[in-house]
Amino acid sequence: MRKQDISVDAMVNMVELGQLKLPEIQRRYVWRAPRVRDLLDSLYRGYPSGSILVWQADGIAPARNLQVLSQQTTDQAGMLLLDGQQRLTSLAAVVRGEPIHVRGRKRPIEILFNLEHPEGSPGEASEVVDDEDSPVADEDEPGDSSEDEDESEDEEAEALQAKLQRRTFVVSSKALEKLPNWVRVSDVFRSASDAQILPKTGVTSLADPRYQRYTQRLTRLRQIRNYLYVMHILGSEHSYEEVAEIFVRVNSLGVKLRSSDLALAQITARWQNSLGLLEEFQEKCEESWFTLDLGMLVRAMVVFASQQAKFTSVASLSIDRLKEAWEQAKHGMEFAIDFLRANADIEDESLLSSPFLMIPIAVASRLRRNQFSRKEERDLLYWLLVANAKGRYSRGSSETLLNEDLAALFRGEPIERLIETLRLQFGRMHIEPADLAGRTHRSPLFSLAFLALKAAGAKDWHSGLGISLAHQGRLHYVQFHHIFPKSLLKPTFEKAEINEIANLAFISGDTNRRISNKEPALYFPGVVERRGADVLASQAIPDDPSLHQLANYRSFLEKRREKLAEAMNAYLERMRR
Repeated sequence: MRKQDISVDAMVNMVELGQLKLPEIQRRYVWRAPRVRDLLDSLYRGYPSGSILVWQADGIAPARNLQVLSQQTTDQAGMLLLDGQQRLTSLAAVVRGEPIHVRGRKRPIEILFNLEHPEGSPGEASEVVDDEDSPVADEDEPGDSSEDEDESEDEEAEALQAKLQRRTFVVSSKALEKLPNWVRVSDVFRSASDAQILPKTGVTSLADPRYQRYTQRLTRLRQIRNYLYVMHILGSEHSYEEVAEIFVRVNSLGVKLRSSDLALAQITARWQNSLGLLEEFQEKCEESWFTLDLGMLVRAMVVFASQQAKFTSVASLSIDRLKEAWEQAKHGMEFAIDFLRANADIEDESLLSSPFLMIPIAVASRLRRNQFSRKEERDLLYWLLVANAKGRYSRGSSETLLNEDLAALFRGEPIERLIETLRLQFGRMHIEPADLAGRTHRSPLFSLAFLALKAAGAKDWHSGLGISLAHQGRLHYVQFHHIFPKSLLKPTFEKAEINEIANLAFISGDTNRRISNKEPALYFPGVVERRGADVLASQAIPDDPSLHQLANYRSFLEKRREKLAEAMNAYLERMRR
């Protein structure tokens, strides 16, 4: 294996000319926005950023383009990228001055550069980004920068602004773009000279004391093009299967990929064009309703091929067995999606505490050839809702627990057996008020609360629309709202109490902004006057006016836990009947 130093600019040119592509064993681009931001920060500072691993394939292996424009669309390429796709895809967009498409965002993002960033090392530690998606939007999350949004003027927003001013790069927001010291990275790389950038900053002459500092920093930013990576090159003497093994070992040793990604690499190395089949099904599901992780589809295939969920047997499964299993998995997952949507009223995959919950439903449907008695259908629904709320697969040993359920199904045991297994694991199936104490929107119980209140007829407090994740338009998109505003609670109460499920209601973004940070004792009377007395009851909110006062916040939590638990249990029982 030989190696060479190569610049970012040179690699981007190779991508554009179709000289550097991806082998089928590579997953898609999956980075989220903060990863791109932090990569730029590292390269701007000259920090190490890993190496690049490629294979000189001499056009003998199936290949596909990176998720950036290239001049060629051939299925084969002489050099295939084994390690570095996420970095190179991000940098290709940056160097070409384009917005960046990232996971978790419907629209491409922009990265902003702070011309007034502090000198020296970063002022804070890098963030650990959570890849979990919340089923509804937190009212404190920033809105999409392409939409108009109200500017918050409270102390928390000011503290956030001060924190961002200490950063060198941030993911763009409308508020920051208005400030003169923040410029779009895409504008910097598209511009032929600083003269196109500086007017926005207010620097109009060489005499301005900021001129030299700003131009030096813009030059330094553009020099990211010249950042040198070490490229390791595997020769053409290696077979595709051997390269797949190298890919698995490199990524497993570096803990960069999940086990499903490594299993996919082993499958695609032997079954050419299989990745395209999985991605085609993934896109079909996403267009119609549901966003499925590619790893979930790989796991479902392995389940139908081996009757268990772990990937240890992947290498020994024949291609014919995998092809047969994929057809079973595809039809099973289609049924699971329809069951979640039509029977459980689960409109979005983020309402699931674990995507593993789909697999037993898929297996049950194929084993029964999509024929369920009424009891079986109700048992499966009840199992799904309780397993989701209790977090059956969202704790430790999730694969082991999934295998336990799969074994029962493949043995031909009734679905009721899955319910008994849940009872053995958790002791009881109903929800106690104490279960909600200290639990936030990240708890599996949060999804059950949403489903229960939706079924009880909860509606937005201004528009009258029933709560749903399917509403169109930013004004109507459902958010979870702190009934008692955080800004009023922070001086007295702990974070766990402030963010507890019992302090959350489901309303639209427009209604949330109208309420702002008012105490419920002030805004509830207007809500009741407009929408009627049952508007609070439908969201399990106690109607005692004394509990709506800030001084009685803990008493409010206690009473609302009781009402929420009652609504959640009634929902579970109604779904089983």
